[in-house]
Amino acid sequence: MAQLRPKIVKLCHIVGGLTGVVNKIDENAPEYYSLASIVTDDEADVAIAAGLRKLRTAGWLAKKVGKPVEEVEKLAKHLAWIGVFRCTYDEKLGEDVYFMQIFAPGIMEMLVNNQELLDTHPEVGRAFEEYTRIRMETMSPLIPNGYGLMRVIPVESAIKDIPNVHDYEKLSYYLSKYDRFCVSPCSCRASRSSINDGCGHLAEEMCLQMGKGAEHYIRTGRAREITREEALEIIHRAEENGLMHDIPNIEEAGESAAICNCCACACFGLRVGLMYGARDAIRSNFVAEVDEAKCVACAQCVEVCPANALKLGQKLCTTVHIEPQKYVRLADHIVSKDAWNPNYRENREDVLPSGTAPCKVACPAHIPVQGYLKLAAQGRYEDALDLIRTENPLPAVCGRICNKKCESECTRGGVDEAVAIDEVKRFIADHDLNKETRRIPKMVNQTGKPYPEKIAIIGSGPAGLSCAYYLAQKGYENVTVFDRNPVPGGMLTLGIPNFRLEKDVLNAEIDIIREMGVHFECGVEIGKDKTIQQLRDEGYKGFYLAIGAQKSSPLGIPGEDLKGVYGGVDFLREVNLGGKPEVGKRCAVVGAGNVAMDVCRTAVRLGAEETYILYRRSQAEMPADPEEVGEAMEEGVQFRFLNAPTEILGEDGKVTGIRVEIMELGEPDEKGRRKPVGTGKFETLEVDSVIGAIGQKVDWGTLDVGALRVTKKGTAEADSLTCQTAEPDIFVGGDVYTGPSFAINAIAAGKEAAISLHRWVHPGQTLTMGRDRRVYKALDKEHVQLEVAGFDSSHRQVHGYNKEKAKTFSDARVTFTEEQVRKETARCLGCGATKVDEYMCIGCGICTTRCKFDAIHLKKVRDWHAGSFETMPIKAAAGLVKKTGSIVKRTVSRDHA
Repeated sequence: MAQLRPKIVKLCHIVGGLTGVVNKIDENAPEYYSLASIVTDDEADVAIAAGLRKLRTAGWLAKKVGKPVEEVEKLAKHLAWIGVFRCTYDEKLGEDVYFMQIFAPGIMEMLVNNQELLDTHPEVGRAFEEYTRIRMETMSPLIPNGYGLMRVIPVESAIKDIPNVHDYEKLSYYLSKYDRFCVSPCSCRASRSSINDGCGHLAEEMCLQMGKGAEHYIRTGRAREITREEALEIIHRAEENGLMHDIPNIEEAGESAAICNCCACACFGLRVGLMYGARDAIRSNFVAEVDEAKCVACAQCVEVCPANALKLGQKLCTTVHIEPQKYVRLADHIVSKDAWNPNYRENREDVLPSGTAPCKVACPAHIPVQGYLKLAAQGRYEDALDLIRTENPLPAVCGRICNKKCESECTRGGVDEAVAIDEVKRFIADHDLNKETRRIPKMVNQTGKPYPEKIAIIGSGPAGLSCAYYLAQKGYENVTVFDRNPVPGGMLTLGIPNFRLEKDVLNAEIDIIREMGVHFECGVEIGKDKTIQQLRDEGYKGFYLAIGAQKSSPLGIPGEDLKGVYGGVDFLREVNLGGKPEVGKRCAVVGAGNVAMDVCRTAVRLGAEETYILYRRSQAEMPADPEEVGEAMEEGVQFRFLNAPTEILGEDGKVTGIRVEIMELGEPDEKGRRKPVGTGKFETLEVDSVIGAIGQKVDWGTLDVGALRVTKKGTAEADSLTCQTAEPDIFVGGDVYTGPSFAINAIAAGKEAAISLHRWVHPGQTLTMGRDRRVYKALDKEHVQLEVAGFDSSHRQVHGYNKEKAKTFSDARVTFTEEQVRKETARCLGCGATKVDEYMCIGCGICTTRCKFDAIHLKKVRDWHAGSFETMPIKAAAGLVKKTGSIVKRTVSRDHA
């Protein structure tokens, strides 16, 4: 074991504050190994002489240590540069004075905020994390109410109308009190990043210093000097990014050297409450409350709540008894880990066990359906569109082609018919299609400045477009989307016919993404025209493969090489690029999914007088959307069920017919569908063309994907949460990962990829810590008491149909009128509401900044005065030291992250 340096040991006991005397100091103690690596014995003498929390001049210190003033001043200046001392100018004395704060909060923040020191001594970053974790194990349950080292200070707009609010509870009080300000990196985030434990909230320019603290930070190069107005702008930007506020609580009430803009997934001060359960030590005097009559369970407040005190629940009455959460104060279990939550950065929950609104749960992107329906009902269409775009950047597209899982699960469907959610979304989104009036989403990130990192997206389908949108919104100015096709949009452009998704609608939403700063390079095939490695050499830091599944699966029967045989997606691609493939007068389409419906209806428009759908099962097993099936039938498409193609017939190299076997249904297969069994009876249909639409495959081409692995089905292997592949800088999403699926699934995947790529391109960030797993559970509709009489009883609205556009390549469906939207949104039962756990709530008020419905507020529930245990009454402090000393002897292990 290495020889301990006595002077460093003594210094460690001093900066430990009230409990420092009982802290065990060995070579593994974070305060020891961090100070021992950067502080000399001579400097330790000066620091010990200074004592804790006293203003000292160089002359006073020189007398104390018996050395020349010039030598001591040099040592003190270096201690200030390191971060052990705070150095400020005393106008009365006409010279610099030095002040030594406790280790944390205090010295450690200044050590970590010295970037040069952190680069050369990374153990300093590790020490900050360890110290605030290990020392808090024993201290957390003993800290009196309101005496935490850091304490929450609420968003000021959330308390402006509350009576009897003290000045020290207002951010404006501190901004008005001081005349000098600066902004520095967040020390907690910098520490986390230094040990590769970051949460994606970056350290850059996040924390504010004021007064003497600001002077020291500016003089020692730790921070950038700013104005009071700039400080207020940073506070507002932090709130816009879902960050709450904390202040050091180591002075008397109303005294603070800093305002921290915190996130629960990085802040060590918040960990005292969130991991160790000492919420009473850190919480403000306020708590959130929800007006359920106004709440629409949009989850905007839930997703930013740092304490996980807000969860989605249900508003409708239920016959099932819901047991309320019970808590045991940590102080009652001093030596037990049972009350701790060591995985609090990973195990947050968004929904109560009883469930919430089924529409939000069922949507793969978890769009806040109930919320935008209410906004539309109020005529607030721009707000409704903004709310949709928090999860879906292509609402006009989805308003036309979505598979509408939200409607399938709508509670109203158990009463009469589901709410026409998708039609309302289409109406809302169409407001933004006009180039002259559309609004371009603004950049929202912590710094207010663009990120320069280069990111490549390969594939411009729904997954790629979604990823590009959210990266651009985050502030990435060098996002490039590459696509081998001549136009962007992927399968949205090339795989869906114009009569279902008119290209001007899609192009309008792509143009929005382009105007946000995303670059598109079409006609460039990565792997052929340019490789991923070449992109790396050009400075690209991360890659998102969203190439879809654009290759038709073969039918696997004789005759596929005949002229007049097409693959479904190949056929649609040719049509969408302006071609007119020959289908003749009679066309057979093999398949029964949505692609097959698009293909058969396209064949009708190309002149086929007889178009057949051949499907080996019955109509009940068809995977296609029933509405699309109905439209195909109305257009004259003939459906031949229990027909399995066995051979394509031809003469002179051209298709003349197709032979089918008549099937019957046997036992259910692994998916629950009855398995078709051949009867041995065959029929021949005379046709001029055959189009196979039985599925799609991934076409990897010559992509240089390195260590990326592919499944037997040809899809990419990747982590289901982070989208990361075995090639670390390559992420995947959409059909290339899932196989053929729906646009909304790909859109959801694109947003998750954007989250991962943001973390990946910034060193020190994990892909998982602090990440919302987005596990949703629907309420139990079987036990809901539907008091329908209290709701609008009108029938579901139906979109109009323009008969003049029937069987043309224009969309014949007519968007809802405003009156239809009003009537339809009134049918929503309003299933969900946010619930507040008042014990869990720490009173930050960030939830109130997210609500568009004035449904959540803060209320004052206590009047604890600010002040740390460093300033508590002597009797209470002595008791704390005594208790801490006894606990140290039987403390729990130090293995928590």
